[in-house]
Amino acid sequence: MDNPEEGGTALEENTAGEEAGYVQLLNGETLEGWKGDTAYWRIENGNLVGEVTPDKLLKRNTFLIWQGGQPADFELKGEFRITADGNTGVNYRSIELDSIPFALKGYQADIDGKKRYTGQNYEERGRTTLAYRGEEVLINPQENPTGTLRDNIKNNAWLGRNITGSLGEPDSLLALIKSEDWNDFHLVVKGNRLQHYVNGVLMSDVTDNDTLNRQLKGALGVQVHVGPPMKVEYRNLRLKQL
Repeated sequence: MDNPEEGGTALEENTAGEEAGYVQLLNGETLEGWKGDTAYWRIENGNLVGEVTPDKLLKRNTFLIWQGGQPADFELKGEFRITADGNTGVNYRSIELDSIPFALKGYQADIDGKKRYTGQNYEERGRTTLAYRGEEVLINPQENPTGTLRDNIKNNAWLGRNITGSLGEPDSLLALIKSEDWNDFHLVVKGNRLQHYVNGVLMSDVTDNDTLNRQLKGALGVQVHVGPPMKVEYRNLRLKQL
């Protein structure tokens, strides 16, 4: 399996010390270039913060959405830190809903404070779980194209998942994710292949052959999830479009 952390796709440093081809998505001072509910999102100490407080609990998931375009093929890097009860994710190739404020439907690099889901590929408001952590998966079209998505989902996972390989033992992958500390993430999205790395290790690898439901470009955003009070921080978000 190709590893984009090595070999031909290794990144070169330019004279300014930035990775060649990457652009920073956060200015460290304001939410310029993004839109979302500022009751939940802010910049603090140079980091992007999403926070749910006891007096502002969510009725539905809410996103901070990047306004710089609809990336198709890209690599996205950054760091996250999340409290133990937190639930968040990085959405990409997503559709912004007209009917619900600051809502996205689409692929998500899942992240949570209890480390149950971090690294997996979950489709928000769509086909639900596409790949659990440690899985290499081929996604097949729904068996009943005229039916609803719900007809093709069971136990919060897409029935058309074909597990084609293992990326490592679950306990070994789990041990690589730090609790309530900074973790690196790296998304490599090319064509219909979607790879999620955490701390330099491939955690899920999806090839999406479901031409009816997949998206090849779309919105980019970060999430705070319905649930108990939580706080997530992101920093050094940088995007390279391919």
